[in-house]
Amino acid sequence: MPFKEIDVDAVYNKDPSLKKEDINNLKEWAEMQPHLPKMTELQLILFLQSCYYSNELAKTTIDIYFTVKTLCPDIFGNRTIRDPAVKLGAHTILTTILPKQTPGGDTVIFIKMMDSNPDNFNFAIQVRCFDMITLSHLHREGPANGITILLDMQGVVFGHFLKLSVVVMKKLLYYLQEGMPIRLKSLQYFNIPPFMDKILALMKPFMKKELYDAIQIHTTMESLYAQVPKDVLPQDYGGSCASLKSLHGTLKPPRWRQNAKGNF
Repeated sequence: MPFKEIDVDAVYNKDPSLKKEDINNLKEWAEMQPHLPKMTELQLILFLQSCYYSNELAKTTIDIYFTVKTLCPDIFGNRTIRDPAVKLGAHTILTTILPKQTPGGDTVIFIKMMDSNPDNFNFAIQVRCFDMITLSHLHREGPANGITILLDMQGVVFGHFLKLSVVVMKKLLYYLQEGMPIRLKSLQYFNIPPFMDKILALMKPFMKKELYDAIQIHTTMESLYAQVPKDVLPQDYGGSCASLKSLHGTLKPPRWRQNAKGNF
């Protein structure tokens, strides 16, 4: 059974900067674009809010979003947890939205390798899982003030690095920066492997300076806590959130968007 989406009236009430008139204007534009699918009011809200209420920027982002989704079926196609590849991806890496926000009001997307066997790692599928989980959360909870992606690199071995496709990395970072309806504030890494410099070297050519500068590499937990307080984290790191095992066990239907035919 599909999850219940947030009521748009609740989103308007929560965000006084979000204007119904602006959404109506964006809707009129979208309906005149023959290459775009029919969009819901919530979808339009997510794009406009993520673009800081700029209609022109939202139009560009919508175009890029649907273009990327159409041209990259290897990453974004077959969006269902019933797909064996997606099931394996969800088993291999935990991707979850932590219940508590940072003091600055950012939503934290937490990512951790749960199965360190490189044979079970598929980069394109992991991107698909990340996208499905993040967008389903936005549909349930509404737009996020900001997004911090927090990655625990423990369990990542050199065999995983060897499976990082340059083509998939380029597509991911283009989508993340230009098409995904989120306000990405920072990328936080901890439990750093010795080849982290090689991962960053692979990413850097496809990143805008502002995002690359927002990457933070934490060599101590105290450094991490200064950006993401301990209380926000799972119990395994001394926080008040559920344990990693518990969080990993909750990533089952209906928490994911089930319908592969949906626009998101």
